[in-house]
Amino acid sequence: MQRTFFRRLAALALAATFSAGAQAAGAYPDKPITFIVPSAAGGSPDVLSRLITTQLAKDTGATLVVENRPGAAGNIGIALVKRAAPDGYTVGYGNINTLAVNRSLFKRLPYDVDQDLTPVAHLFDLYNALIVPADSPVKSVQDLIDRARKEPGRLSYGASGVGTTGHMGGELFKSMAKVEVMFIPYNGGPAAIQDLLGGRLDYLFVNTSEAVPLVKSGKVRAIGVSSLKRLALMPDVPTLDESGLKGYETVAWGGVVAPKGTPPEIVNQLNAAIQKALQAPQVRTGLATLGAEPASGSPAEFKQLIDRETAKWKQIIDNAGIEKLD
Repeated sequence: MQRTFFRRLAALALAATFSAGAQAAGAYPDKPITFIVPSAAGGSPDVLSRLITTQLAKDTGATLVVENRPGAAGNIGIALVKRAAPDGYTVGYGNINTLAVNRSLFKRLPYDVDQDLTPVAHLFDLYNALIVPADSPVKSVQDLIDRARKEPGRLSYGASGVGTTGHMGGELFKSMAKVEVMFIPYNGGPAAIQDLLGGRLDYLFVNTSEAVPLVKSGKVRAIGVSSLKRLALMPDVPTLDESGLKGYETVAWGGVVAPKGTPPEIVNQLNAAIQKALQAPQVRTGLATLGAEPASGSPAEFKQLIDRETAKWKQIIDNAGIEKLD
């Protein structure tokens, strides 16, 4: 009888422990979550991050504080995520640059993507448009390739910095089209666009959200997009894939990462909340306005994307002979 009593008492105590643990887990988040964006306020990463974090706050009742930490091609902000406590209260925006390209572009990074970070969720995909000045004789992707082959080393393109999708997309174009052109890095996209309009550059790869207003103004012509299918934002513009460069794709994807060691239950909870937020009509409308498409998937699937993109851009950087940065 006494032994049975103690067994029941032990069972009740164990049940109470699990119940308390469930309540504690269910209480997350019970304080503000810091969302680090490793770029300046007002840029695409910042605008897109705030669009999604605003919806997350509405859905969960949590307070999300967006903290902009630009610098060093995004490496400063991601390093802050790495050093944060792995408790789910500090996460960050990671993208193709900080999680894939920079790994092959820099001699050393202040973080190790595999050892220091935990993928949480893939947020969205954003594509580039290939644009030329409105008065350019180039009317198609094939025209550009033909001209580049006739005048090797004479044409030039720019981008808002080394390692950006504008730069990497241009290197992929050079590799697949087998052409030689000059790359000119700029300190920001507006300067590169200004030089394109002034005739000092022959073409640019820019985010579709930047390209659409320029096309509508009549200042530039879009001759291709970097997706594998035509985009709703620019339905009349062919893909580079259908323009002869089979398999060409450059995706300026973005997602959320957390410090390594963040409990799986919290990672999964964040992922589920993000998936829900991405389905909200206002989020989908906001993304579409910026030319972005909502993504989906588990943390493991986001990790697979990071690994694939790391391998892809490493090969392109190596083949292009791009000198690694300090």
